[in-house]
Amino acid sequence: MATNDAKSMEKKNIVVWFSCGAASAVAAKLTVDKYEPEFNVMIVNNPVDEEEPDNLRFMADVSNWLGKEILCAKNTKLGHTSAYEVWEKRKYMAGVGGAPCTLLLKKEARYEFEKSHDIAFHVLGFTADEGRRHERFTKFERGNVLPVLIDAGITKGRCFEIVEEAGIVLPLSYRLGFANANCVGCVKASSPIYWQLVRKKFPAVFESRAEQSRRIGCRLVKLNGKRIFLDELPDKQYKGKIKGYECGIFCDTK
Repeated sequence: MATNDAKSMEKKNIVVWFSCGAASAVAAKLTVDKYEPEFNVMIVNNPVDEEEPDNLRFMADVSNWLGKEILCAKNTKLGHTSAYEVWEKRKYMAGVGGAPCTLLLKKEARYEFEKSHDIAFHVLGFTADEGRRHERFTKFERGNVLPVLIDAGITKGRCFEIVEEAGIVLPLSYRLGFANANCVGCVKASSPIYWQLVRKKFPAVFESRAEQSRRIGCRLVKLNGKRIFLDELPDKQYKGKIKGYECGIFCDTK
């Protein structure tokens, strides 16, 4: 009886999936402030080698802001956290079936983490302007999600402001003009505007993606309604706004 009583007194776990983006950072802050100490709030990140290195600095700053350690959840079956290696082994980068890097490095890592942790609720960085993404996730992935940003009416733009008001410098990817702090050269992106920015800011990454996608046979760019290889993309200025390509714990290009 004593054992059962002790178990019943254990705090339930809330896991915030932190993607090194502004939205998930603010979601983590709201969750810690609202649900601790009633719940045990864990902040968990899925590391990927191809993310911009400044993400690690941002993660450390957010950890200090929260006063909590940020845990890492990896797919231990892979033995690495490289999207490049995933593409090489699968001979597939992205398409109608999504991206294998998201499946293996994030989704499978989450499943593995769930097996060893009793999770009462999940928290993701779905903002007030992303209600449809939240609905899809709760319908097809997990129903036990706390929509902390949506409930608070906080948009993605407001998340940027909150992070900066806390004295935290946003990840370099944002400051260079990218819509998200995902991997540099995200293969889910098909916009010529996006890839031209990658070519300008990270030429070595652009060349690596161009070589690998050509060798694998993946046409990553959509130009004038037609899919083309990266090395076929004209090197010129493209007008327009870069679309956000989210890379959380499930694959979604909105």
